Amino acid sequence: MEIKAVIGDITESEADALVVNIFEGVKQPDGATAAVDKALGGAVSQLINQAAIKGKPGEVTIIHTLGKLPSRIVAVAGLGKREDFNLDKVRRVAGDFSRSLRKLNCHKVATILHGVGTSNIEPQDSAEAITEGSLLGLYHFTRYKKPEYEEIAEMLIIANSFQLTSVSRGIENGKIMAETTATARDMVNEPANHMTPARMTEIAREIATKYNLEFKVFDSRDMEAMGMGALLGVASGSSQPPKLITLGYKGNPDSQDTAGFLGKGVTFDSGGISIKPSEGMGEMKDDMAGGAAVMAALAAIAHLKLKINVTAIIPAVENLPSGNALKPGDILTAMNGKTIEIISTDAEGRLILADALSYAVKQKLSPLIDLATLTGACRVALGNGYSGLFSNNQQLANEIVRAANKAGEKLWQMPLPEEYKEQNESVIADIKNTGNRYGGAITAALFLAEFIADIPWAHIDIAGTASSDKESGYIVKGATGVGVRTLAELALSLARKNGGLLV
Repeated sequence: MEIKAVIGDITESEADALVVNIFEGVKQPDGATAAVDKALGGAVSQLINQAAIKGKPGEVTIIHTLGKLPSRIVAVAGLGKREDFNLDKVRRVAGDFSRSLRKLNCHKVATILHGVGTSNIEPQDSAEAITEGSLLGLYHFTRYKKPEYEEIAEMLIIANSFQLTSVSRGIENGKIMAETTATARDMVNEPANHMTPARMTEIAREIATKYNLEFKVFDSRDMEAMGMGALLGVASGSSQPPKLITLGYKGNPDSQDTAGFLGKGVTFDSGGISIKPSEGMGEMKDDMAGGAAVMAALAAIAHLKLKINVTAIIPAVENLPSGNALKPGDILTAMNGKTIEIISTDAEGRLILADALSYAVKQKLSPLIDLATLTGACRVALGNGYSGLFSNNQQLANEIVRAANKAGEKLWQMPLPEEYKEQNESVIADIKNTGNRYGGAITAALFLAEFIADIPWAHIDIAGTASSDKESGYIVKGATGVGVRTLAELALSLARKNGGLLV
């Protein structure tokens, strides 16, 4: 879909549909909505008085213009309560009205800037959120199934002459965020017979070529030479060879400081010998969502040309049972020399991240942020709406929370209590790979903390947020692409400390 800013009056826009809005509890429309209402002979006001329009979040009321306006229909989008309105609500509104209008065979849509003038939202930010929300809300994975509806071809965001430049800039930034998030969604939605470690490597190479990133891939011989026994142990049950993928972006060549973004890349997780129940096992193709997110985030950072250095590290494997597979009771040696007793082969994500983190430490990357669909325990604790955040550095944690809030991706910081470490103690090795059933997300994070030395580090558990089983706002069924926009916003924040953008 092409999105562009145009100067004009919403009532004069020639499009299949016009989009205006209303806050919950409003008795009389104002602004652009009032102008449309007047052109329609008070139809909007009448529907408000009849409680057919309530302005609730997710509400999209369709009014046929019957020739009173150049457009065929008007969509009145509910904004919810004025005091609760923010940029993420703009994204959600855009996702909702875009899907509604696609179902009505609208090919050209014109919309006002939502929230500007009434909610202290700047025109550029509103345009960026509308762009993100509409593109992400209209996303669907169509490689193996034809789309149900024709796509919206064009969206016009109506602005005045003073807003045009900033609105156009917001649209461009929104496209970057949405398109890179869609890249992650595409990867996660692919079935595991197509999205193998080798295919992840190919996509990383494509991203590197497109954005002029440094690309490296290490195979099992390289990993053996580096002492990555934990990663190789997980991979031993599959015929798919493991890969350790790195992407490097150097936007600040005057500095040696380089952040590390790490993503779990288990392209299918059967649980291994500690095999999962068959019910829901097909969902385990999304166990590489962290890897997909950091790859896509590097693409966004490079596209934005940020003044920052970032390296992404993705350990990519399959976790399957076989005669060669890792077994409960086995002991592995990680790259940093620590020995690990295997209690459950289904706690494999922390094993591959142990070696990836050890590699990041050796490369002197700092800070380190890893994303992983790591534990069902985090999903139990926080549900499907919040990712769990763990960190050994409160300043870094605060930066990530701010970035996530800006991106509209919900995080909840979890504790890392020293007294829980005893759950990971082993009698015969330095550490074991699972604790007991209580506090499982915490003990998994504490396990990872054994491999970061004293570097500022954060772990984001996206087990509950990587996929969705329903549509809401700009979230659609299937992969969400969670983490891409948070990492990009975090990089924006860090880049500002280095003097902002390159161009």
